Amino acid sequence: MATAFDPYDLSGTRLTNRIAMAPMTRSRAHGPGASPTDLMATYYAQRASAGLVVTEGIQPSVVGQGYPDTPGLHSADQVAAWRKVTEAVHREGGVIFAQLMHTGRIGHPTLLPDGLVPVAPSAVAPRGQVFTHEGPKDFITPRELTEAEIVRTVEDFAAAARNAVAAGFDGVEIHGANGYLVHQFLASNANRRTDAWGGSADGRIRFAVEVATAVAEAIGGDKVGFRLSPGNPFNDIAEEGLQETYGALVARLAPLGLAYLHQMEAPGVRDLTVRLRKEWPGTFILNPFTGSEPTGPGELKLVEDGTADLIAFGALFLANPDLPARLAAGGPYNTPDPTAFYGGDHRGYTDYPALG
Repeated sequence: MATAFDPYDLSGTRLTNRIAMAPMTRSRAHGPGASPTDLMATYYAQRASAGLVVTEGIQPSVVGQGYPDTPGLHSADQVAAWRKVTEAVHREGGVIFAQLMHTGRIGHPTLLPDGLVPVAPSAVAPRGQVFTHEGPKDFITPRELTEAEIVRTVEDFAAAARNAVAAGFDGVEIHGANGYLVHQFLASNANRRTDAWGGSADGRIRFAVEVATAVAEAIGGDKVGFRLSPGNPFNDIAEEGLQETYGALVARLAPLGLAYLHQMEAPGVRDLTVRLRKEWPGTFILNPFTGSEPTGPGELKLVEDGTADLIAFGALFLANPDLPARLAAGGPYNTPDPTAFYGGDHRGYTDYPALG
């Protein structure tokens, strides 16, 4: 019986354990041009004992940015700055994937240059607000992407994936979850298109499939992961026909030979989780639903019983840079400081103590 502390072969890349660091936005890319900083290199290197580190969401294009001080992978300066991060992680023996996240309609014009506005599959404003440097602002109605712009956006993902490899990343994860652009195409309340990019389940999954295909062709499927969160209402997402939509999506992604499928589990979908795990031919990473509490040590049993190949930890990894060692020792655990989750300096970021 496998345990979470056993090594794992991820498409030819050896992971030292089956504990993944989930992607978490921290909004500390204070470098010029949305570039990562030396402090970010320290943060990720501290957590390199994870079997797999997945970075915070990284915008593949300028218009893909939806929050203040999030990093990009669409310029030469950004590639050079990320290289410092990947080198720091590799020096500590870690494996790191870059999460590519286009936020779509989640954002605000004040976060974008040159008169750009957020874009989406359809001109439907989400309910809620986004934080900006000027404080919280209501979401606006996004501009609906033309078909030509959809094709260019697919190309942006592929270009960002090539940039990630040039920056030294071991691979990339496509963010198809949490109400951002890929998820918006999947959701009928955000995607009201009647052309080939919407309507039926086959139409709504097309953008996700095209992005995954283009990225796999750009850098090799063995270097590509895909994150999804069926049934997750975050960022005003409402989905219908989860079994049909995600069954069709997984069936289309499976032949691409991707490194892994990474599910952020929403409440009440464990039956779908079990189905996707069964139907996915490769590595299955689960960020399990645990109610209001962060993923904790009790979820390691999901590796032992075969529910998942790797378990992804979020807030607990944020506060415990040496989390695998603490899990093996049975704790103790540092408590995350939510006031320092987004923005700021080293406090609540790189100053959490390690054991000993």
